[in-house]
Amino acid sequence: MRRGRGRAVREDEPAAPLPDAVPRRRRTEAVASPPVREPRAGGTARWARRCLRLLPTPIGTPFTFGYLLVLVATSLFMEYGDPDTVSAVLRESSTDVAHLRETPLLVLVASALWVVGGLGSPYLFGFALVLTALERRVGGRRAAGVFLFGHVVATLATEIPVGLSVAAGRLPESSLHQLDYGISFGVMASVGALAGLLTPWPRGLVLGAVGAMLLRDLLDLDNPLAAWGHPLALLLGLACRPLLRRAGAAGGAGVRGAGPSCRGRRDTRLPARAPDRR
Repeated sequence: MRRGRGRAVREDEPAAPLPDAVPRRRRTEAVASPPVREPRAGGTARWARRCLRLLPTPIGTPFTFGYLLVLVATSLFMEYGDPDTVSAVLRESSTDVAHLRETPLLVLVASALWVVGGLGSPYLFGFALVLTALERRVGGRRAAGVFLFGHVVATLATEIPVGLSVAAGRLPESSLHQLDYGISFGVMASVGALAGLLTPWPRGLVLGAVGAMLLRDLLDLDNPLAAWGHPLALLLGLACRPLLRRAGAAGGAGVRGAGPSCRGRRDTRLPARAPDRR
């Protein structure tokens, strides 16, 4: 009987590992199964978000967005408004020598509210793309400062020589009332500032493409004020590079410094004092 029981036990022993073999095969099949691929919709949405960052938004780039709305409104007025009224408003907004001598602040601001060529001007699209990228990098106040700096300085640098030439008798008095308005000087300054913040390879591409366009304008010399003012505005924007980089570094240091100081305040809290038992 003992041998029989022993033999029966030995016959049943090989069957013991069988239940464990089934889960092992299942685990192997699970590992060998191909990975589940993510739907392509996620990649498309990510690409769409990157493209939307190139456009101004009221929250992300409020300065560029608000300014662009003003430029679109004035461009629509130029296209669909009464021609005589449009011509009169543009003459009053011109930054010619006569207006700069009488109302300099008014015309410097008013001339930057118009786009030469209206809605079809490449400077309007350049404004939207360049100012959006610049504002996302340095903030709205610095982007506005670069734009106004290039617009004002380049305008004065091109109009003052005209006034001096008229006073010296080298130009006729009609040059004092030459129509001059637009955002091109501010856009060129913004291009220079943005190029200064890029790495060397993209910076060289941007400056090379813009420089070739400006060189062609200088050779044609259809509009002398714009032909000389655009390169000057580009150099003014490049000159802002040290200030913009220093301001960005200071802002980043301030943000980095906020973390340890907060942790320090939490770490230096005194433990609650135990009640005095007497």
